Amino acid sequence: MALEKERVCVTGAGGYLGSWVVKFLLSKDYFVHGTVREPSDEKNVHLSKLDKASENLKLFKADLLDYDSVLSAIVGCTGVFHVASPVPSTTVPNPEVELIEPAVKGTFNVMKACHEAKVKRVIVVSSLAAVVMNPNWPEGQVMDETCWSDKEFCKTTKKWYCLSKTEAESEALEYGKKNGLDFVIVCPSHILGPLLQSTVNASSSFLIKLLKESYESMENQPRDIVDVRDVAEAVLLAYEKPEAEGRYLCTAYTMGIRDLVDKMKSLYPNYNYPKSFTKGGQFMTSSEKLQRLGWSYRPLEETLIDSVESYRKAGILN
Repeated sequence: MALEKERVCVTGAGGYLGSWVVKFLLSKDYFVHGTVREPSDEKNVHLSKLDKASENLKLFKADLLDYDSVLSAIVGCTGVFHVASPVPSTTVPNPEVELIEPAVKGTFNVMKACHEAKVKRVIVVSSLAAVVMNPNWPEGQVMDETCWSDKEFCKTTKKWYCLSKTEAESEALEYGKKNGLDFVIVCPSHILGPLLQSTVNASSSFLIKLLKESYESMENQPRDIVDVRDVAEAVLLAYEKPEAEGRYLCTAYTMGIRDLVDKMKSLYPNYNYPKSFTKGGQFMTSSEKLQRLGWSYRPLEETLIDSVESYRKAGILN
């Protein structure tokens, strides 16, 4: 008798990273439960076109703030990948309602459902946003898994996304430890790379704006960049390696916006790049712990070229 495929759940399956996680899981013969807000929505059509989707992917209509809908998607799964979280592409008028509550309560509901359904391992996708907003971190010291964003600093500087990710990760940590869940947290940096979905997500829109907006001036802020495919690989690695534990920073390249623009100009000279740059801050992060687990990342040029070509194919840069 053939062995039954391992069944796992991916929250936010139709999103930028979620879609790649689903694609990689299907390619490794997992049976995938994917949560989306509306399975029939056109923006989820790309999922049904993935290899092996017709036989191995089942979409569940779920709202992370509705516990029962989350539980119904997770029941019967041995593993859960909690990828979904609101990411704003513009300013947020009501951060508590639009960002913080959905991120925190959604994470609580996922963790609770995993506990109730006796899931073997949960992978929580957090963010470097929950790491780097820390004015008390010693200057010049590389930020690693022990560094956390300062919640009060996030509030006073109105970094609401950073606050939402920090609060949500704290919730996962507290619930997981209290209830004996086997969980691993992956904190990716700014994610670029090719789109599978038809809509533009917040992290990709940053690069698209660099190409199109013709800014007069931009602050030369540091950006930590990682490829969406490498993050999906990291997430699977954290799930499949029994020795994986705790937090893992997931980032490949740190560079100022000016250097990123210079790199883009060398690859694609004919776009409307920012004209000048003002001085920005700096920080250093390390993915050494994740690399010790066996993770590696692709060249930056490959990420940038594959990003732009996917935007072109989707008609976004026309």
